[in-house]
Amino acid sequence: MTERTAPAKFKRFFTLLRQAVAGSEQDYTTGSIRVAVFLLAIPMIIEMMGESLFAVVDIFFVGRLGNGATATVALTESVLSLVYSIAMGLGMAATALVARRVGEKNPQGAAEAGMQTLFFAIILSAIISVVGLTWSPSILHLMGANDRMIANNVRYTQIMFGGNIVIMLLFLINGIFRGAGDASIAMRSLWIGNICNIILCPLLIYGLGPIPGFGLMGAAMATTMGRGIGVLYQLYRLFIKKGLLSFYLYQLKPQKELLLQIISIGGTATLQFLVGSASWVFLARLVAGYGEAPMAGYQVAIRLLLFFILPAWGLSNAAATLTGQNLGAGKPERAEKSIWITTGYTVVFMLAVSLFFYLFGEPIVNFMNKDVHARHYALQALRIISLGYVFFGVEMVMLNAFNGAGDTRTPTYANLVTFWLFQIPFAWVITHYYIKEPKGIFITVLIAQFVAALVAYFLFKRGNWKKVKV
Repeated sequence: MTERTAPAKFKRFFTLLRQAVAGSEQDYTTGSIRVAVFLLAIPMIIEMMGESLFAVVDIFFVGRLGNGATATVALTESVLSLVYSIAMGLGMAATALVARRVGEKNPQGAAEAGMQTLFFAIILSAIISVVGLTWSPSILHLMGANDRMIANNVRYTQIMFGGNIVIMLLFLINGIFRGAGDASIAMRSLWIGNICNIILCPLLIYGLGPIPGFGLMGAAMATTMGRGIGVLYQLYRLFIKKGLLSFYLYQLKPQKELLLQIISIGGTATLQFLVGSASWVFLARLVAGYGEAPMAGYQVAIRLLLFFILPAWGLSNAAATLTGQNLGAGKPERAEKSIWITTGYTVVFMLAVSLFFYLFGEPIVNFMNKDVHARHYALQALRIISLGYVFFGVEMVMLNAFNGAGDTRTPTYANLVTFWLFQIPFAWVITHYYIKEPKGIFITVLIAQFVAALVAYFLFKRGNWKKVKV
């Protein structure tokens, strides 16, 4: 009997895999929850791997330019993470509102929610561009960069901030598609952008034939152009090749009540991510105090860690979509079961990643950076921080249940407690009085991950997220 059913199960798996990658906007309020998690999670995992690949590709090519260039990328990305936070917050608002309207069988309301979020993001991005272009040298100086680093590499920071709209739109529009239940479009947009980035990075950094090399500035140009091409594909799918939801330019006309709802949900979601991102900025500032080699090594480790964290974030995004749609359909128990199943998958994935870094961390780090001192700190950070990956995964999935329900306040408070009231003071104390080297910072991150998982579990078990109305 087993011999006859095994091929059938194998065939079923690949049928679902093809369906997940091909994608379509779907209502996940009925049918198998495990199938729903699979269909949503696969493209979201691939999507997030695409986003993290941007970081890995950049640091691979920039690493050949020396520790100063790598450190500049590290400091810029630390501050730019604030922009990512805003983009992710607005994307989460779009996912929550679109998913809830889809669950209520209201496609027009879903489309209007998505377009109003898009309008708000464009205005906000323009303001960030002006601030970033004007104050880039001051930002680098504030983060601990020396005068030589600022003089040589400030153009990188200016281009990244000036072109922040491609970051904003990439996250936001993907959030709209995820809420509609079609995560495959988000996946494709990231991989289109990545293919362009992989081609453009060496070309614009080092040059080829008549094309001059721009050094570190070329990395910023390549990344911004690659993301921009991904955004063009998103806009094509949004306005030209329509699906379950129909988007039109007239829906960009401001709607006061909807914008206030977006600001309420997106604002607290942004604050939620800002709280976490700002804590990483503080940690980067502490590491920068130990010199260029620790900062370069730390940046290599963080890029590699993010490469595997973001796929788990994809799983948590699947949980958010399932939560929003099922609550919209009046099925809170199905929403809760979806979270538990997704958490189980995430724990297995994170355990595998921790083992992978323990076994193969050294050759990977050696491949990414040629400086012996930077390699030492990169490997140290990689092995210590990855020990807490399971806790990181549990926290992401359970807090994203609140986000998918439209309650972005609770995760914000949770992040304030774990990052600002615990992680930051603990990192400062341990590095000033006990472990006076970067290792103390890496240990702090590990402990904070455990605390964050406990807080997330406690809040999720209370069940207040099931009662949220949006």
